[in-house]
Amino acid sequence: MTQDADFADYAGARWRSLVKSAVLLGCSPSEAEDLAQTVLVRCYASWRKVSQASNRDAYVYRMLVNCHRDTHRRMWRGEQPTASLDESSSPLASTSDPASEAELSDAVQRALDGLSPSLRQVVVLRFCADLSTAAVAEALGIPEGTVKSRTARALTELGRNPHLVDTNEGVDG
Repeated sequence: MTQDADFADYAGARWRSLVKSAVLLGCSPSEAEDLAQTVLVRCYASWRKVSQASNRDAYVYRMLVNCHRDTHRRMWRGEQPTASLDESSSPLASTSDPASEAELSDAVQRALDGLSPSLRQVVVLRFCADLSTAAVAEALGIPEGTVKSRTARALTELGRNPHLVDTNEGVDG
């Protein structure tokens, strides 16, 4: 397989997950698409190095987290979020029940907004991007034990979050 075809296959398979992860890290849907595109452009530019990484996904998601940090360092702080969001353009939108999906998506987003950036990164990479503990550790440049403790702390905080209380009904805990 050629290098371009290998990259195209990888990018096509990971696009949706990268965008969803960026949204859950705190980007708007359009910012998330821009961020994912930036990451994939950087991946393409150094594809030989990326493709030889021991864990390609960890390497790429580390790039995502780093690009996210960089864009938020430079972000003009005078921006204000809008009161409403067109859920149909959201990568988290689903076709099953738009009202309940939008409500759940909003609750999850508000709960994630309450986490510190380090806890939020671990949760997003571990559960949204579906990376292993080792891959998250590699992506963030921290020990696996730190990933485990941050995950536990984040899940405890999310379990107490008032935005998610109603969504936990009927769940055995």
